[in-house]
Amino acid sequence: MASYETLLYEERGQVALVTLNRPEVHNAFNELMQQELRQVWRSLRANDDVHAVVLTGAGEKAFCTGIDRGEALGQPDPTEGSTTGRVSTPFMFNDPGTNLNPKQNDLWKPVIAAVNGMACGGALYMLGEADIIIAAEHATFFDPHVTYGMVAGFESMHLLQKVPLGEALRFALLGANERMSAERAREIGLVSEVAPAEELLDRAFWVADAIAAAPVLAVQGTLRAVWMAHELSRREALAQMSSLVSLGTDRENIERGQQAFRGERPEWKLR
Repeated sequence: MASYETLLYEERGQVALVTLNRPEVHNAFNELMQQELRQVWRSLRANDDVHAVVLTGAGEKAFCTGIDRGEALGQPDPTEGSTTGRVSTPFMFNDPGTNLNPKQNDLWKPVIAAVNGMACGGALYMLGEADIIIAAEHATFFDPHVTYGMVAGFESMHLLQKVPLGEALRFALLGANERMSAERAREIGLVSEVAPAEELLDRAFWVADAIAAAPVLAVQGTLRAVWMAHELSRREALAQMSSLVSLGTDRENIERGQQAFRGERPEWKLR
């Protein structure tokens, strides 16, 4: 198993568990965690043993509370070693998402986020590119940028991948004055399931294991197709869809699927 300073990493069957492991600062990400997350996402591209990923935070208080402000405020000049923030003018900026986010690192394996507490600010980078989000009952979501004099820019863009415009505006503009409950997050589509804290990882692994059992090409092709359809116009997506369907369709997988169809069906759950 890989060893990291700010992350815990393990593989359970065909699923990798990645845990943000800085509970003393509510799993806020520093420069090192950014680089280690980038290493994880990039390495998983070539790891054929892993078909899906569960992403969570250490402890019960927080999934992630964004950038480590103690470190960031102590090192304001990215030209001195930081990979985050403004460079020399407002027109050049290092986006943390190039390190934090699986899809910005070209990882097209499903990521299931298990939100085990507070998720705020920069946590929205990772949640914005997670494919399925499951939250513990006590989880809360908020973005304090505006309250503390900062533009909620990248975070709001990622949030808009998941929620309606009005909800994104309320979320961003109210800043630290309001927190969204796990149940409200489920109601608006940010979260697909709410679970008791003690069952959170089990629920996330049930989803990940079920997806990981399907043929890899079919899963990854579907993932790319859905994200492309979400981010492009309908007509642009349709024009490219035949290529993704063709690339993701393997004759051997079709034959296995036919055998499965004729055999015993999976035991499904009602959500």
